[in-house]
Amino acid sequence: MAEIVVYGHRRTINLKRTALTGAIHGAIMVALEYPADKCFHRFIALDDEDFVHPEDRGSDYTIIEISMFEGRSEDAKRTLIEELFHRIGVEAGIAPHSVEITITETPKVNWGIRGVNAADLALNYKIEI
Repeated sequence: MAEIVVYGHRRTINLKRTALTGAIHGAIMVALEYPADKCFHRFIALDDEDFVHPEDRGSDYTIIEISMFEGRSEDAKRTLIEELFHRIGVEAGIAPHSVEITITETPKVNWGIRGVNAADLALNYKIEI
């Protein structure tokens, strides 16, 4: 399971939401071997005065927070980050310099999904990659 939150300037989010979703989900499918139907994204579009950052990041500055079950290898997480930078640059036109990514992992037992504890779920994809 991976939940994605994307923060950006309102104008950038409004213009690039579809491209960002495609880029992010494409990276997740490649790096984490996710099925195509497992796409969970939330976009937080901020007014300029509510999104403070260094000027050199520009108006396309985008923060991506990924919450996921623990268990992925360091290589899988490195691949995910590389794929995100590449795909967001190519598909959404946002330079890697203007993108920041964080991954937070927690045990499945800390998640509740579809009315049950995630530790009790049978998943149709693997976590240990």
